[in-house]
Amino acid sequence: MSGHSKWATTKHKKAAIDAKRGKLFAKLIKNIEVAARTGGGDPAANPTLFDAIQKAKKSSVPNDNIDRAVKRGSGAEGGGADYQSIIYEGYGPGGVAVLVEALTDNRNRASSDIRLALSRNGGSLADPGSVSYMFSRKGVIDVPAAPGVDEDAVLDAVLDADPEEVTAQEGGFEIVTAPENLVAARQALQAAGIDYDSAEVQFVPSVEVALDADGVKKIMRVVDALEDSDDVQNVYTNFDASDEVIAAAMGE
Repeated sequence: MSGHSKWATTKHKKAAIDAKRGKLFAKLIKNIEVAARTGGGDPAANPTLFDAIQKAKKSSVPNDNIDRAVKRGSGAEGGGADYQSIIYEGYGPGGVAVLVEALTDNRNRASSDIRLALSRNGGSLADPGSVSYMFSRKGVIDVPAAPGVDEDAVLDAVLDADPEEVTAQEGGFEIVTAPENLVAARQALQAAGIDYDSAEVQFVPSVEVALDADGVKKIMRVVDALEDSDDVQNVYTNFDASDEVIAAAMGE
């Protein structure tokens, strides 16, 4: 889990960079639109939409943008695109496994962009099934640090939702659940008055590749290139590195 958790922290730091804010907003809006199209425009009856909206709000996406995305997705307002969800598999430098979640209205463009991002940065696109077996689908909830919120309080709150793991992270806590228990865990936090930043089903690596600082720099370049594509929603890797190695790679 460590590579997954540290990479989540790294992505959070990078997401705060203003230059990437517009692209991040677009991806979050697309998530909302697709969730509304799939499960309806009422967040109370559509947990996936509820969590997509929560994540967007935590990332400071304006409420007007969120409302319009819900309306487009639910059909209350025109202009929505017909997005397809596609999983791409590949390898990065050092044999690191890469899973890419894309939402696109142009499959050929998405495939071309992802193939190019990998090949230009020492990676390669792989056949379906080549690396996905090294990942498991898990519910992941990020809880920010707050007064009176410690690991015991978080664990007590979600205990009845059968969490698989509750761990302290930089700046907060991470709860990992079976995918079917994600909503129950999130609702348990709300009932306990504990704030959370995001709750979503992710790919979590079950097999990891240890990297040094140079290796971390190389895989970060791959992820940056992939995330630069408008069609790419999420990038997951299975690298593992210590806090010190990641800090060295980021020049901290």
